[in-house]
Amino acid sequence: MPSMRNSTNKPVIESVAPPAAMAGGEIQIRGKNFPTAPRPVVTIGGCAAPLTVSSSQYIVARVPQEAAYGEVLVRDGDAGSEAAEVVVATLVADNLHPVANPAIDREGNVFTTFSGSRGQKTPVSLYKIDPAGEVTPFLSDLTNATGLAFDAEGVLHVSSRFDGIVYQVSEAAIMTVYVEGMGVATGLAFDGEGNLFVGDRSGTIFKISRSRQIYVFTTLEPSVAAYHLAFGPDGHLYVTGPTTSSYDCIYRVAPAGEVETFFRGLGRPQGLAFDEEGNLYVAGSWRGRKGILKLNPKAEISHFLSGPNIVGLAFAPSGDMYITTTGALYRAPTGIRGWWPY
Repeated sequence: MPSMRNSTNKPVIESVAPPAAMAGGEIQIRGKNFPTAPRPVVTIGGCAAPLTVSSSQYIVARVPQEAAYGEVLVRDGDAGSEAAEVVVATLVADNLHPVANPAIDREGNVFTTFSGSRGQKTPVSLYKIDPAGEVTPFLSDLTNATGLAFDAEGVLHVSSRFDGIVYQVSEAAIMTVYVEGMGVATGLAFDGEGNLFVGDRSGTIFKISRSRQIYVFTTLEPSVAAYHLAFGPDGHLYVTGPTTSSYDCIYRVAPAGEVETFFRGLGRPQGLAFDEEGNLYVAGSWRGRKGILKLNPKAEISHFLSGPNIVGLAFAPSGDMYITTTGALYRAPTGIRGWWPY
């Protein structure tokens, strides 16, 4: 027989953190009157969620693959809590191989890669996903497509960590060389003056002027994976690059090239993006929890989205956050507006 509880003893959810999650990510539920024997039934989006921790006041639940929306309920037999909410990121496309942020054009089309292992030439290098979610192959014949960035005119630029070239790609998917000799070319970012910055993961950040003059902007510790670049509203370049350490940092580089540590203590930090208020979002892990971290301009950190294998993120004009994992693209309706330097 199911247990019966009166209304004064029914489960009560007081908070859910982080505010967003994706399939496989863990959320922390705090409250009271959670049953301990037997354990409660927790549902997220109407789907039963596996529990990793359960006590009378604290539950850790994993977002099930089937969850398409974020209503969170805790049940003790027939007695159920009031609903709480978490933003759930839903799958847009799989069978991909992103290694950095997706890129989003002015119409809300999302571009992401099938990068492949080093030296592998894949049948499709770049995919285009329209706002309705339709996925189409966009570009072939580019080995190890890596970083993506649009310039102020809306022209897509793609780096190849294989040949050290940054390519321009037209709307008709015609590819031309923009600059070469960039080493193990990974992350890309444009500043407000139209200069392109390229991360050579062996230890150099290059600056390429609009006239395509090449400068060494700064040097950093080499990365075992890739440099990821984003300009902040303060005009500084922010860089992540995973090393063999489990206590990596986010660098902040001044316009003259001086490097300082903005934050240290992340595990494998990767793609990053800013919102309109100057908050920085970065893929990585912090205190053993994986996902997307949010840092305000004072470098105060919080966990924004929980999920595994995240390598990048970008904000769409609609306020959606698009998230790349090692094999897929997800969308989370955050309502957050991204910031661009141009």
